[in-house]
Amino acid sequence: MISAQLIKKTLQSVCCCSALCLSAYASAAEHIAPPSLSSIENSDIKRLLPNDEVKPMLAGDTEFLSLYSEYMSRDFRGIALLVPDWRSTPTNNSGMNYLRKELNNLGYTTYAMTVPDIDWQTSNMAAQAAAQSSTQAQNEEPTKTAQSNSDGAVTTAQEPHFVNAIDLVSNEVLSHYKTNLIMRYEALYQNAMSEPNNIVVIAQGTSAGVLLEYYADFPDSRIDAFISLSSYLPNTQRNKGLAQTTSLVTPALLDIYYANDNTDILMSLKNRQRWVNRNAKFDYRQRQLFGLRDAPEQHARLTKVIDGFLRRLF
Repeated sequence: MISAQLIKKTLQSVCCCSALCLSAYASAAEHIAPPSLSSIENSDIKRLLPNDEVKPMLAGDTEFLSLYSEYMSRDFRGIALLVPDWRSTPTNNSGMNYLRKELNNLGYTTYAMTVPDIDWQTSNMAAQAAAQSSTQAQNEEPTKTAQSNSDGAVTTAQEPHFVNAIDLVSNEVLSHYKTNLIMRYEALYQNAMSEPNNIVVIAQGTSAGVLLEYYADFPDSRIDAFISLSSYLPNTQRNKGLAQTTSLVTPALLDIYYANDNTDILMSLKNRQRWVNRNAKFDYRQRQLFGLRDAPEQHARLTKVIDGFLRRLF
């Protein structure tokens, strides 16, 4: 009898301890959002680069960092605005960091900007909004009752339909990134206009693609040359229209690509040239670079191609 009571008390104490542990674990397991990629990049830039190179700027209510480097040649030739690819940094080893310093020796003051974070939830919110609107529209419509014949209900066969391939990146995500990037770019451009001279824009990857779309709409910002490095858009329809968009931008355009670029870029090059010929954009040039894009020899080759193109303009 005594042993049974002892066992009962022991079980009760064990249950109480387990309940307390579970409650403590539940409170400790609260989700904490990780720091954004841009905040990590900004902290690294502030910690590793000299303070006189780092310039904070405002795009609306959002603060971002830009890297300033003054020209170091006898003649001042202009200002170069460097825009890296999305999910990349202005200090990347794909040419941006090398150009940021090497263009100073050629007479250009450089401004390299950080790019905004990608909001992957934008497409989900747009889909939820579309689903809610469709359900509301269905509820507002009068309900239609199916009339059945005495012999039985007549079934109608559905017409065959086809399913399109799902894009790598949705149109909503890409448009959201474009909006945020253009806000930062305009702030960088206005800051560069304090030194009125020749302005050159050098952009990589997806950032180059959305900036080409931006300049195809003939904005008020004036630039003298646009240099795109492996420009493309990770959306099938948008990337298909980029070939025509390339021929509509006003500034002189140097379209640089690498032999080992992805298939979307390599397959669109011929269409870009066809649209350029159709729209008579005579200041368009295409250049191919061989080898790895992060090799030192490749960086020197890239700088030589850009410098040769710009010297023909000014």
